[in-house]
Amino acid sequence: MGGVSGLVYASVPTFTYVIVNAIAGLNAAVAVAVGTSVGLILLRRQRKEPVQPAVSGLLGVVIAGLIAHYTGSAEGYFLPGIWISLAVAAAFTVSLVVRRPLVGVVWNLMRSGGPDPAWRADKVVLRGFDVATLVFVAVFAGRFIVQQWLYDAGSTGWLAIARIAMGYPLLGLALVVVSWAVRRANRRPGVRVAPPHKPGPSESRPGRRI
Repeated sequence: MGGVSGLVYASVPTFTYVIVNAIAGLNAAVAVAVGTSVGLILLRRQRKEPVQPAVSGLLGVVIAGLIAHYTGSAEGYFLPGIWISLAVAAAFTVSLVVRRPLVGVVWNLMRSGGPDPAWRADKVVLRGFDVATLVFVAVFAGRFIVQQWLYDAGSTGWLAIARIAMGYPLLGLALVVVSWAVRRANRRPGVRVAPPHKPGPSESRPGRRI
């Protein structure tokens, strides 16, 4: 996630937007937030750091700024993040209901490269990924509830603080639980990835017969 610098880069456009909005109004705040995001891309490029996170951040700022501009509300800047939190919480919840915990599905695709239902037959593994997925439900549902409440209250400044405080820090805690679930699954012999097949002497020469 970029460590401390990634957290700073993600936070600067938001705090800039809130400060400029309080001083010079909504349109200036949107322009300065977009300009700040562009400046961060140039800074990362100059420091020879990956620019993809900053480019993604710029896209998010542009979308949020457009919504704020067309709604005429400073709080509109935070609507995309609020909606995304609700959508992600719903997706993780549905995956639990259908007994396909999303964290486990992603782990399985990464380790095997395709669908493999064997991991769901192991109750210990399935329970671990249920817990990890439930943590993500709590994180994103919490983001939505708190930020939607602040949005309805018109608290632009507190929305910025909540967005930062409930962003990387909570996601980091969720990833700790994911790490625990993955290690737990990897220790189960029934779900380990089989080693690559190495052809024997008789298989190394297609035309040879035994």
